[in-house]
Amino acid sequence: MEPISITTNKPDPIRLMAQRRAKTKEKQLGLIKKGIWLYILLVIFEGALRKWFLPFLASPLLVVRDPIALWLIFTAINQDFFKPPSMVKWVWGIGLFSLLFTMLLGHRNLFVALFGARILLLHFSLAFLIGQVFIREDVVKVGKCLLWIAIPMTILVFLQFYSPQSAWVNRGVGGDEEGAGFSGAMGFMRPPGTFSFTNGLSTFYAFVAPFIFYFWLNPKEKMNKIILMAASGALAIAIPLSISRSLFFNVCLICLFVLLALSRNPKFLKNILFAALGLGIVLLVVVKSGSFNESLEVFTTRFDKANDAEGGLEGVFMDRFLGGMYSAIFKSKGLPFFGYGLGMGTNAGAVMLSGRATFLIAEGEWGRMIGEAGPILGLMIIFIRLLLAGNIALNSYKYMVKGDLLPWLLLSTGLIVISQGGWGQPTSLGFFVLYTGLLLACTKRPKWKRKIIRAGNNG
Repeated sequence: MEPISITTNKPDPIRLMAQRRAKTKEKQLGLIKKGIWLYILLVIFEGALRKWFLPFLASPLLVVRDPIALWLIFTAINQDFFKPPSMVKWVWGIGLFSLLFTMLLGHRNLFVALFGARILLLHFSLAFLIGQVFIREDVVKVGKCLLWIAIPMTILVFLQFYSPQSAWVNRGVGGDEEGAGFSGAMGFMRPPGTFSFTNGLSTFYAFVAPFIFYFWLNPKEKMNKIILMAASGALAIAIPLSISRSLFFNVCLICLFVLLALSRNPKFLKNILFAALGLGIVLLVVVKSGSFNESLEVFTTRFDKANDAEGGLEGVFMDRFLGGMYSAIFKSKGLPFFGYGLGMGTNAGAVMLSGRATFLIAEGEWGRMIGEAGPILGLMIIFIRLLLAGNIALNSYKYMVKGDLLPWLLLSTGLIVISQGGWGQPTSLGFFVLYTGLLLACTKRPKWKRKIIRAGNNG
């Protein structure tokens, strides 16, 4: 009788260890991504908390995203998901030097200095973290989420537009019953939506618009067509309701970028015609709505008056989009070599230093940076921002040539935000982080993905 051999399939301990490491990495990554999503939602709804739901915490909520950014950066570096690039390290160095000079030679207010330093030390870094942690699929998910949010946002804007400033929907920060609306036309005020100020609303729709165009141009993404049409209609209605020329110009920019893409790659023509047909149907339905005509009249009235006051479209471009760049660089005589100090150019810093919200240094972003950090360090920050914007623009163009329109369309409204969008106002700073992070995520493959794949393969 032959002996019976019993074989046992013992698991390979090395393989098991590698699989556990990969699963642990995925869980840690998922937690970091949830933190990023929380940051994104707070950018959009932080104003709602400060105005309606937690008005007694209006001041602390101004920096509610800061601890989230700090935790994300610390955790991502600790778990080896984030390798700060040279740009981030340079900005860290500039931020620390400016903080030191602020306390030695500047305004010497520690709280104002820290409020200004957090921009350079936390939020600028977070943009690159998002770019390394998120992948393209995450960016598409953000776009789909934004389309869902745009629909109720427009309903809220509609209510704010037609309600008096004393109404609950128009309350300002801290529950201010005087209202959060800003000067508009024909007796109507510019509504802020869920944001604390109207600039947040126009930037929000400018952020949503590229995704709307992208989903029309890319049916393969399987975006719910009803939601896509509803979001498209919401954008069309929001343009006159917002009474914002900036939003109108941003939508025109997207159309220009679509035409540039067509001239470079004619294969987009079929999708562009499909998108034009869909958007045309949506616009026809919107125009037929009675309330749209009145808001359109208000918008055109303000458009004409503001253009006349600012010298037409050329004046609007020189003032709004160039943002005082020339005067910031060439008209800064008498400025201290190391500036007046971090945070002084922000509204919150101005309130802490002078007791009122005003521009103590400059209204334009470049002027603010040079005024706070001085001509040398300020110009270094500006150069880094321009270099970042240029690199993203070049990569977005390369992707567009290859047939991927997502980064190219995001670049259309994001280029100005990245190069000279305001950092002094928390909402504008948040959109800089989102634009930069999502564009970086669209145009490069993060290192952590290769590490997870390698860890699984080693098993």
